[in-house]
Amino acid sequence: MSRFSRACACLSLSLTVLLSACGAGPAGASGSASASLPQTADSSVSQPWEPAQTPDQSKPSQPSDPVDQSGEEGPAQPPQQPEEPTLPEGTQPQRPAASAQPEDPPTVPSAEGSTYDFSQSVPEGESVDNSYFEDAAFIGDSRTDGFLIYSGIGCGENLTSNGLSIFKLKEKKAIKIDGVSYTLLEALALKEYGKVYLSLGINELGYYNDKGFYQAYCDAIDAIRAAQPNAVIYIQGLIPINEQVIRETGGSEYLTNAHLLVYNDLMRQAAEEKQVAFLDLNPYFADENGALPADASKDGVHLKSSYCKKWLEYLKTHTVDFETLYPNTKGTEQ
Repeated sequence: MSRFSRACACLSLSLTVLLSACGAGPAGASGSASASLPQTADSSVSQPWEPAQTPDQSKPSQPSDPVDQSGEEGPAQPPQQPEEPTLPEGTQPQRPAASAQPEDPPTVPSAEGSTYDFSQSVPEGESVDNSYFEDAAFIGDSRTDGFLIYSGIGCGENLTSNGLSIFKLKEKKAIKIDGVSYTLLEALALKEYGKVYLSLGINELGYYNDKGFYQAYCDAIDAIRAAQPNAVIYIQGLIPINEQVIRETGGSEYLTNAHLLVYNDLMRQAAEEKQVAFLDLNPYFADENGALPADASKDGVHLKSSYCKKWLEYLKTHTVDFETLYPNTKGTEQ
């Protein structure tokens, strides 16, 4: 073999060894060349045949809107504050006021210095006209609903629900406004009122839980006051029922004036404790036997139109202004 032939043979052998070391197989072998390229010892170094891997890609994927353990949407870690501008040395940066407390928290009316006797019913006085009730809200059951429809009052916010009890006032979604369901207390907080009339107790006569009834009324007064701190709150005592008419029309046997009077007194006590106005309508409607007259109602409970008008006349002659109740608290003009 000539020197030239030996050189070519050596060159050919060297090429074969080099190709074998690089993993290249014979022509026509399956698989792509890039799939069998050697990996570098340092896996953090990006290779030209695959996208660079960021540190977060090695972690389990997170949902687009992660929820933390508090149940609120957002990242589990507090969001970073936006970069603040450089301030002169010694100057404290101004933080956002979003988490600050309200500048003017609602004022709780105080009866300190008042000569008004909260243990008694609002005394009779000069009659007001119906415009007095334009800024009033009426919270109650079907009795109050009938009053607003048939008394001729012509104004006042109807926040009533048939069958409502004082025990369910805070939880029953009883009213819809623009397609959204609210409890009556939630609906009450949507605007400002100068007076709030509360009348509940008939549907509760089947519950022999006097302590719970009293506490529920105290809680309701607190909730109303929190929503309307500048309003006169009137607790309307229960108008009597006619038990005979109730029985004749197939009404419930638990509806009795004896229990009604117990609840009526508990409502008066709650009004006294919470220092709000009490309206004792019961004697104004009771006959000589302490019952609602038989001609006042078709079912012994709900009032006919003429008696709804009588109810309105009572409210018009039994009013009290905010300044009389709470002389040291600035309230809504009455």
